[in-house]
Amino acid sequence: MAWHVGPLLGFDTETTGVDVFTDRVVTAATVLTEDGSDEVRTWLVDPGVEIPAGAAAVHGITTEHAASHGRAPREALWEISQQLHDAMANNIPVVGFNVAFDLTLLESELARHELPTLAARLGRPLAPIIDPLVLDRGLDRYRRGKRTLEFLCAHYDVATGALHDAGEDVRATLGVLGAIAGRYADIVSMTLEDLHTWQVSKHREWAESFNSWRQSKGFAGPGASPHWPVQLVES
Repeated sequence: MAWHVGPLLGFDTETTGVDVFTDRVVTAATVLTEDGSDEVRTWLVDPGVEIPAGAAAVHGITTEHAASHGRAPREALWEISQQLHDAMANNIPVVGFNVAFDLTLLESELARHELPTLAARLGRPLAPIIDPLVLDRGLDRYRRGKRTLEFLCAHYDVATGALHDAGEDVRATLGVLGAIAGRYADIVSMTLEDLHTWQVSKHREWAESFNSWRQSKGFAGPGASPHWPVQLVES
């Protein structure tokens, strides 16, 4: 049976910021879709640090709300990682939009709280992973325009709720993946292993091209990591 019909485990986080090595999980959601039904789990986490106003404006969770209603991070992070571990250990793809952000931040959080990382528990690199953003860039490389989740939902005619809620983002991501699978038969015919390897290659191609463009424009900063689905600390 083709991988796109499931089971699939959608995954997303909302966080204190955009640094995958230092910022913290505030909310997370997983959606296991199988046999036409969805099993949804959500977490609200007290990150133990101030949630910047800019981040709170995006996802709506303030420091005070998280402190009053959020779970202890060590407990919540273990549950989140358990969901992802069980999926990958059973060859169920973890699906996320720009998922290298979420997976790298989660691995950093697990290490920060002295919990085993997903890679350590699996005893291998994280796989199988599917990222509709990586698929879209690889399949339609020269299309102009933004490639945020909101714009890809519009491009692939996927109806959405209020984005920047982890649960809604997961549903939108799974919708975009379904639309991509319906449009591009070549990726549907791939094995999960081949699809994962293809995405690793396509992400690297995109990152190298993007960083070359940044350099030509004189932009400072590290640019995009060529590593996928987990970023590495660059020396």
